[in-house]
Order: sequence, then C-alpha cells, then structure tokens
Amino acid sequence: MTTTRTTTRTDPMSQTAGETTERTTERTAPASDTPPDAERLRRWRMVLGADSADSTGRTLTGQDAAMDGALDALYGGGAGKKPNGRGIGGRSAGLGASAPSVARWLGDIRTYFPSSVVQVMQRDAIDRLGLSALLLEPEMLEAVEPDVHLVGTLLSLNKAMPETTKETARAVVRKVVEDLERRLESRTRATLTGALDRSARISRPRHRDIDWDRTIRANLKNYLTLPAPDAATTAGSTGATGTVVPERLIGYGRSSRSAKKDIVLCVDQSGSMAASVVYASVFGAVLASMRTLSTRLVVFDTAVVDLTDQLDDPVDVLFGTQLGGGTDINRALAYCQSRITRPADTVVVLISDLYEGGIRDEMLKRVAAMKASGVQFVTLLALSDEGAPAYDHEHAAALGALGAPAFACTPDLFPDVMAAAIEKRPLPIPDKEYQP
Repeated sequence: MTTTRTTTRTDPMSQTAGETTERTTERTAPASDTPPDAERLRRWRMVLGADSADSTGRTLTGQDAAMDGALDALYGGGAGKKPNGRGIGGRSAGLGASAPSVARWLGDIRTYFPSSVVQVMQRDAIDRLGLSALLLEPEMLEAVEPDVHLVGTLLSLNKAMPETTKETARAVVRKVVEDLERRLESRTRATLTGALDRSARISRPRHRDIDWDRTIRANLKNYLTLPAPDAATTAGSTGATGTVVPERLIGYGRSSRSAKKDIVLCVDQSGSMAASVVYASVFGAVLASMRTLSTRLVVFDTAVVDLTDQLDDPVDVLFGTQLGGGTDINRALAYCQSRITRPADTVVVLISDLYEGGIRDEMLKRVAAMKASGVQFVTLLALSDEGAPAYDHEHAAALGALGAPAFACTPDLFPDVMAAAIEKRPLPIPDKEYQP
C-alpha cells in the first residue's frame, strides 16, 4: 500500500524568511506490525525533515533514510550537504557543483520516486539551485528524466552547448518528441480529417456524398403537409403526412490531392513560452504530414524565422528556435500576412502571452485586416498542460473585441480548437477565467 503526501521545507538559499516550498513524495508503508504511534512519528519525521529528528525522536533507516537524504539535498533546512552526503560548509541546502555528485543524486531520486515526482524535483533543482550549466555535460543529460520542461531548458542553453553534448541533448529531445507524437498524432489526424471533410461541402453532390442532416436542416422551410389517402382516413389515421422538399442539396466534397486549408502557426519563442514552443513544433509536424493541409510554422522574438522547411522533423524545428529575448508580435504577423494567398481558406494561430514589444496599434490593425479578408484567427495564450498563464490582459481584451478571443489551450484540446476554426464555428474555449 502506498500513500502520497505533500511536505514543506524551507530552503534558505532561494527563499526569504517564512517562504516554503512543497515536495511530493510517494513511499511504501511499513509492515503492518509497526506500532501505530511509531508509524505516526515516522511519518511526521519524513514530513518535517532532518531538523525534526530531536523533536520526534525518530531515526530513519534503510530506504527511508536514503529517500530523506535525497530530499534534504534539495529542500533541506539543516546543515547543507551534497547528494553524496558530504557537507558543503555554510550552505544550508544544495547539490554542490560537482557533476558526478549531481548525476548520482539524479540516479537516487529515479530509484526512490515515481517519474512524475522525479520531473518535479529535477525542475526544482534547475530553477532553485542554478544547475542549468551542468546540463551541458553529457553524463548529466544521460541521468535526467526527459520531459517537456527539460526540453525547454535545453533549448534555452542551445547556443552555449558544447559539441560533445549536442548529440546527447538531441537524443533527450527526440525521446520527448516521440512520446508526444505517439500521444497526440492519431487524435489530431482523426479530428482534423473529419473537420476538413465537413468543411468541403458542395451544393451539387452525388447521392452517396449527400450530407442528409445538413440538407434537411437547410430545407425545413420547404416542409409540406400532404393529405392522407382515403383508405388511411377510414382506418382511423389522423389524415395528414408531411415531407421536406429538398430544393438545396448539401454534400461533402470528394477527396482531393490539393490542400483544402492553409494553416499558419505563429509561435512566440520568448523564454516564458518554452513548453508552448515544444508542443507547437510537434503539432506543426503532425499537421504538415496531412496532405489536405498546407502548414507553415513561424517563430519569433524581435526577429522572425520561418521553420516550415524543417517541419518533417520536429527535433530540427526545436533546435532551430532560440528561446529568450524580446517580443515583436506585429512584425511576426506582418510576415504571416504577407504569406497568405487564400484568406477564406486560411487559419492563423498566434501562440503568445501577448507581451508586445513592437507597435501595439499596428498589431491590432493587422489582426482586424486578416479577419476582414476572411482569415480565421485564433489566439492561444499558451499551448501547454500548465495552469492559467501570465499574459497581457489589455492586449487580450483588444483582440477579443476584434472577434479573436484569447485563451489558454491544453495539447489535448488543440485538435478540437483547430477543427472548429477549419469549420468556421465557435471555438471551444475551455475556461472563461482564461479570457480577458
């Protein structure tokens, strides 16, 4: 039997007095013959950390001690120690500067904790203790648990990465990308294929291509009431029947090798958008593999880079990005606007937190002009599994007033958002709190 609990420890290195950080651990309960009071003290000792040893009177042994040591290296509030147990002077917590020691610590947490907890602890170690530089060493990358956040960190370090590390880094990124593609591709293709078929309606379909639901709805005004035959009347019938006269037939278009829709993904690559860049690259590759879609991927900060030619490999796309720097949404939209040739059949997806460093009024004018020409414009404040994002509320409200509501989107919802945009129906906004 396992129990999951959240504990709190203070880290003097990265927090002010009174601030706390949460850690989540999962561990195996002791044997059933452990006295209840002893088990209660054991749990409190694990929750409160090494500083509580005197007050609880509990001494941890075996796996409990090893788990507590791994947690104390990152979250400990007592005498600082490296993951190998050696003290590090006056520091109260930390993993030290030795790559071998950190690599051993990474191996320990993968032994004692489930993958989801390992990813949280890795992220905390990178953010709280400044271990980003150590990720430039191959032995470190081989020890980490790959996830979307780690990929974002590696991409931000791309320009500083030595050649000896780049192949290992690409392998880590590729593992994450392949996992995402397996999870997202089939549903994306199925959802968008159906939307494309429905959006390609024609007015003179063959009989097998008639969309009967839409045809009946379009011709309800032509409903006629017909008198019943005499025989039916004498048999006790109500004496009336009805029919719809289909003056207008609606059907699906036949399959075509030419692209039915043009998709433009315009992705903000500022540092805060790292997870969104990863997911957008994977979705861009999936969309580009569909022959009925013509997909363009544009990333931007203060400059604009068109990565469309690399969409066959999302790993190449990701290493073509450069996370960080400023933001010029207006310039990026100007580039996207210049590449639109079929406005009525184009969907532009802007993925940005909307902190504009360029010309705000020009940005809004471009969005208004694209929408007026028939472009379906979608604004995503984030494309990730994280919570409510930070974003520029004023710019989001201005876009909403133009008919382009801004909202956060999870990867699982993205296919539905794209399907709605392709079919020109209301977008499935997931939560009103994400709207300005």
